[in-house]
Amino acid sequence: MLQSVTQRIFDAIDSLVLIDSHSHINPHSPASCSLADLLGYHYYTELAHSSGMPKNRIEEPGISPREKIERLFDSLGNIDNTVQWSWFIELAQTLFGFQGDRIDKSNWETVYDLAESKMNEPNWDAQVLSTSKIEKVFLTNDFDDPLEGFDTNLYVPCLRTDDLVFHFAQASVQSRLQKTTGCSLGTLASVRQSLEVLFERFIQRGARACAISLPPGFNPKSHVSHSSSVQIALDDLLQYGMSASESHKQLIAEWMFWSIAELADANNLPFDLMIGVNRKVYPSGVYQGQDLYDSRLSLIQYAELFNAFPKLKFPISVLASVTNQELVDYAWIFPNVLTHGHWWYSNTPNYIRHDLRGRLEAIPRNKQLGYYSDAYKLEFILPKFKMYKQILAEVLASDFCQAKKWSEDRAFELGKQVLRGNVETVFGI
Repeated sequence: MLQSVTQRIFDAIDSLVLIDSHSHINPHSPASCSLADLLGYHYYTELAHSSGMPKNRIEEPGISPREKIERLFDSLGNIDNTVQWSWFIELAQTLFGFQGDRIDKSNWETVYDLAESKMNEPNWDAQVLSTSKIEKVFLTNDFDDPLEGFDTNLYVPCLRTDDLVFHFAQASVQSRLQKTTGCSLGTLASVRQSLEVLFERFIQRGARACAISLPPGFNPKSHVSHSSSVQIALDDLLQYGMSASESHKQLIAEWMFWSIAELADANNLPFDLMIGVNRKVYPSGVYQGQDLYDSRLSLIQYAELFNAFPKLKFPISVLASVTNQELVDYAWIFPNVLTHGHWWYSNTPNYIRHDLRGRLEAIPRNKQLGYYSDAYKLEFILPKFKMYKQILAEVLASDFCQAKKWSEDRAFELGKQVLRGNVETVFGI
């Protein structure tokens, strides 16, 4: 009985056309050109490396896409138990027409050729989006992205602010900001003006959010907005760059972050916070396989921020399931704190199921943004979303239809709101 209810709810949810509210898609090359674009995704290279494949075999410069895949299959057999491998099997079957249920050293070339044939078809990216039932994809745009040459109604711009906040001491970041905005950077007022120009340009091009990835030790404070010492810190960074004092770099990071929050608030642009990543924990790891979460983190570090901007929406992602209860409790209390997706190391069925249950049973239904792909290539949107939709259907069937005696239609409406409705409302789509 429960299984049939789950299936019917899943079928209803799976029929929805959705919006992917966070990705790393390049709108100029959104879909893959070869299987190497897919299995070169950091999930696969870091797992292959973790299972024993030398880094230099994975990242040797100049190897062809086919050679890279051949090498990876020396180790990918070790990860066929993982959900990441299930994603690959799912997309190979649904998008490439692969008929089997195993891909290994004996048949990878068949899959490679199937993929290459499909990827060479006209409008492959449109085919992938249609099959995946996705009508809009939010991007992650550098602050100096020209935002030209792509359909911003389909690929929705999002102002990514990490470089401005955490890397402003770099001469290259300062130069990019000056070139992009035409503003000088000698005073706090002029830097603030450059940020205003950025926000205006992104909003004119259809941006629906700004975003930042935050380290566990960051603690934004409002007092820096009014401190005379900030100008001294700015002078130090402009003169000495990366050789400036660490305390001045930190002060400018806090001032920059608070200024961006003020502008997001003034422009009614949700500020996505992705909290808790500790960079380069494993510096010998493969590209993008070096970062981990850090449990020395509490959302109390952001309480002043949430209190200071009561009308600014903060869709929040946390890197680890261990932080989910705190996020749930903050979303329980603060009207402007929303849960956003299941990010990175939390994006496996066991953690999604646990975290989703905690959210659905404790947070107002209009404050939950169910899922985003975090994908670098369009093909990954399909299996990731399908994984989430299956878990959502299971939880709705068991925790609402069975336990609360909700009708299937009522449970479906909750799932629809979490997956689609709240994205439209929060981001003004």
